[in-house]
Amino acid sequence: MASSSSSKKALSLVFYITLFCFLSGSVSASRTSPSDVNSKVKLGLYYESLCPYSANFIINYLVKIFEDVDLLSIVDLHLSPWGNAKIRANNSTFDCQHGPSECLLNTVEACAIDSWPELNKHFPFIYCIESLVYEHKYSQWETCFDKLELDPKPIVDCYTSGYGTQLELKYAAETNSLVPPHQYVPWVVVDGQPLYEDYENFISYICKAYKGNVVPKACSNLSLITNHYGVEQKPVFPAGYNKEITTLPTRIKSAITMWIHKMSMVASL
Repeated sequence: MASSSSSKKALSLVFYITLFCFLSGSVSASRTSPSDVNSKVKLGLYYESLCPYSANFIINYLVKIFEDVDLLSIVDLHLSPWGNAKIRANNSTFDCQHGPSECLLNTVEACAIDSWPELNKHFPFIYCIESLVYEHKYSQWETCFDKLELDPKPIVDCYTSGYGTQLELKYAAETNSLVPPHQYVPWVVVDGQPLYEDYENFISYICKAYKGNVVPKACSNLSLITNHYGVEQKPVFPAGYNKEITTLPTRIKSAITMWIHKMSMVASL
C-alpha cells in the first residue's frame, strides 16, 4: 500500500515538473512564432476554485492548449478566479459559493497570477491546486509549492497583506461586467463571446475565431463547430467529475514525449 502511494506521488511530481518544463518551452516558442500577435484569440475563463466543474475543465480540457505549441501561440489566455462569489454590503469583503476555503483558494490563485504573471509559472500552480480539488484533497494545496519548487513567500505576502483581497475585488468587477452576464461556472469566453454549454468544445471556437496567416495543425485537423455565437441555451454540466482521471497517465506520456521531441529539435539547431 505504501509502495503504491509513493509511486502515485512520484508520478504526480513527474507530471507537474514536465508540465512546468513544457510550458516554459511552449511560451518561449510562442514568442518567436510567426503568428501575428494582434491576431491572437482571446480566451477567458471565469471560474471558482472549489467548483468541481471548473476543476474538471481546467485539468481535463483547458490543459489541451498547452500540449500544442502552435495552438498555444495563437491564444491570449485570461484566468479570472471569482465565479459566483458575492460582495458584502461593506463592499470590501465577500462570500464564496463553496465557503471560506474557496475564498482562500480563489485569492491564492489570484495572487499567483499577479505574483507570477508568466503563464508558464502560474498555470502549473493553478493546475496543481485544481487537480487536488478534483481529487477532494484541496486542503493539501500548499504541497504545490514543493511539487513545483516555487517560493511561497510572494503568495503568503500577497494574501496576508490584503492585496489578494483587492485582486479578488478587481476580478469581481470584471466578472460582474460581463455582457451577457455569466450564468454559471466555468464560463468560457472566446473573443468576447460566451460559449454557454458548449465550452468543452472551446478549441473549435478558437480555431474559428483565429484570423492569422499561420493556421495551427490542431485547427486544420479539426471539424469546426457550426453553432452560432450568442445562442443562449440551458447549461449542461460535464459528468466527468465523478469519473476517475483516466486521461492523466496518457497526458503525462504525451507531454513528456512532446517535451523530449522539442528539446531534441532545439539541440539540433
